[in-house]
Amino acid sequence: MVSGEDVLQAWFVLAVAAGYVTTLFLVAWWGDRRSAGGPLVSPNSWAAAISYCLTLAVYNTSWSFYGSVGRAATSGLDFATIYIGPTLVLLFGQTLLSKVIAIAKAQNVTSVSDFIAARYGKSQVLAAFVTLHRCLACFPISRFSSRPSARASII
Repeated sequence: MVSGEDVLQAWFVLAVAAGYVTTLFLVAWWGDRRSAGGPLVSPNSWAAAISYCLTLAVYNTSWSFYGSVGRAATSGLDFATIYIGPTLVLLFGQTLLSKVIAIAKAQNVTSVSDFIAARYGKSQVLAAFVTLHRCLACFPISRFSSRPSARASII
């Protein structure tokens, strides 16, 4: 049984969440203002690599956090791959990322579906297929399996 002293007050949780979101917006606003005269850091510098790695904070906040907790509970350290892979790509894959960004800018694409379709003649059918595939890939596989998962028992 949880006592009243162990539970955070709702106003405190809301205040912390509002402060966090406000801080994120202020940092984004400051970055926009500073980058008006050009990039904040040289794209080929270690500062750029570090800033790319810091973007993992956004990548790893919502579904990956909860997914990692579930995987850690059931399979140990296997959950770490979701963090290690993107970190290694952002640290050591600068050449690859630069090429992908150059192609995306040249083709004026804004999504993975557009990017793949642009590589194959800007096919709308292919873009729709990739979009559908990416939407289906968002559903956890455990939802489609017949055996109950540990996550379903928590809910």
